[in-house]
Amino acid sequence: MVTAKVWVLKKHFEGFPKTSDFDLKKIELPNLKDGELLLESVFLSVDPYMRPYSRMDMKEGDIMIGTQVARIVESKNPAFTVGAFVVARSGWRTHFISDGKDLQLLPSSWPESLPKSLALGTVGMPGLTAYFGLLEVCKMKPGETVLVNAAAGAVGSVVGQLAKIGGCKVVGCAGSDDKVAYLKKIGFDEAFNYKTVTSLDEALRKASPDGYDCFFDNVGGEFASIAINQMKKYGRIAVCGAISQYNDSVPQKGPYVQVPMIFKELRMEGFIVTRWNNRREEGLKALLKWVLEGKVKCHEQVTEGFENMPMAFIGMLKGENLGKAIVKV
Repeated sequence: MVTAKVWVLKKHFEGFPKTSDFDLKKIELPNLKDGELLLESVFLSVDPYMRPYSRMDMKEGDIMIGTQVARIVESKNPAFTVGAFVVARSGWRTHFISDGKDLQLLPSSWPESLPKSLALGTVGMPGLTAYFGLLEVCKMKPGETVLVNAAAGAVGSVVGQLAKIGGCKVVGCAGSDDKVAYLKKIGFDEAFNYKTVTSLDEALRKASPDGYDCFFDNVGGEFASIAINQMKKYGRIAVCGAISQYNDSVPQKGPYVQVPMIFKELRMEGFIVTRWNNRREEGLKALLKWVLEGKVKCHEQVTEGFENMPMAFIGMLKGENLGKAIVKV
């Protein structure tokens, strides 16, 4: 009998999540039936989407939603061998049982030298979000100027590097000088700390006096309201996230987007990466290739210990991570 540790949502978040909103519990797992397998989480992901989705999809007492890289420790399913690694969406658990239908094996071309945790970041959902958001929503073209906020995060850092591969000028902003230095190091043409500039409007103008063709928005709120006024005619805006608003207990009010949208004939589209699930392999193959070629660099903020999941989640929402926030069990 295996005992799994799980984190449950004790209380729905009000404003910013607190450690007291979570509860650590133990669950006895039953013996495997035919067709099932037992998995052990090795790395777990903490992501911004968990904040709004916890309210939309979860009840108090449910196991926290999330994704992990897990190792198969016992198998009664001929399609899965013991010792193989998979990506699963089984929430904040140390161990779990699966029938295999919800599991994705790590690509067979995955090299031993590459951390398997990257399957939760650059070569996983955040990387695919950057890939399809840029190619399918922004439809970036060589020679264009791309703006991305939360640029040192799991998605934003990949957006900037893919835009450079695509022949674009890239402007990014982040919330600390260390993050800005990192953006310069990975090839951003311009980067600034939005917390220390005297005027966001002026900082955006200085970074690209001609304006922006594409804006990959992870933040929403005031930043988006200011940036939309600096879009070029026929500019495209991919709305990926709204982290500036997820923890608000009172909804933010305008300014409103209609006037710049009309007169600049802008296209603005929200998206969720699962829209392109049928092209997942294409995206992962491209991302893995660029990582191995050194064209896309990865940074992970690794927190040790399953007991520190809530702390890692809260820290990520506060912007304490550089690159992808990961918990190593």
